[in-house]
Amino acid sequence: MHAFGSGVVWGTPLTDANGAAIANPTPVMCGVLQDVSVDISFDTKQLYGQQQFPVAIARGKGKVDLKAKLGKLNGATLNNLFFGQTMSAGAVLNHYDVVGTAIPAITPFTVTPTVPSSGTWQQDLGVMDANGNLFTRVASSPTTGQYSVSAGVYTFATADAGKTVFISFNYSATSTVAQKSTIMNLPMGAVPTIRLDLSNGHAGKGMSLSFFNCVSSKLQLGSKLDDFMIPEMDFSAFADPLGRVGMWSTAD
Repeated sequence: MHAFGSGVVWGTPLTDANGAAIANPTPVMCGVLQDVSVDISFDTKQLYGQQQFPVAIARGKGKVDLKAKLGKLNGATLNNLFFGQTMSAGAVLNHYDVVGTAIPAITPFTVTPTVPSSGTWQQDLGVMDANGNLFTRVASSPTTGQYSVSAGVYTFATADAGKTVFISFNYSATSTVAQKSTIMNLPMGAVPTIRLDLSNGHAGKGMSLSFFNCVSSKLQLGSKLDDFMIPEMDFSAFADPLGRVGMWSTAD
């Protein structure tokens, strides 16, 4: 048999971060998979006599490490395979203003930016002018180059009237599709467990791998100036209550 391409990876949550079993777990397929690696290794112990080469070799500790790079993420992937905490419907997002708004030339010289998705303004993320200069936030009565903000209403100085400003902010919005979760500071040892299933092949033949008990140790989110973000997740497998670590099968 031959294997071609990145294959397919599914993750099925088993327990949440507090160790509670998930009654009806929903498998998650890792989307737009870029590459996968499975590293199964053992320590070895060698017994020597008086000659140069060992007379016996035995295996010591073993480990299974997996890596997957994904081209697509969603709430289910993040929470079910890594965080294992509580999700809820809705979104809390950042709005980066690239259009700009002119400060009105009439009192009270305020700008109320439109919140996307009919959402609610939550947090100020700063104001810039057309040259990229930052305005300074003050509590009230702003002067040139300053602003104040309350409940999403931005107030500017009389002297800045007519200037174009770029206002960025954090907002919340209701949604039946988007999901959010707060990362809580849990006790050490708390970790969600998952099952991982991998499949790869070519021309009607292939190989499948299953690891019955896994934890994810790393989530890396790296962006580039002129490329797509390719998140990377690391996993380690260990024995389940039946003593099983994994299973492999070939169709050749």
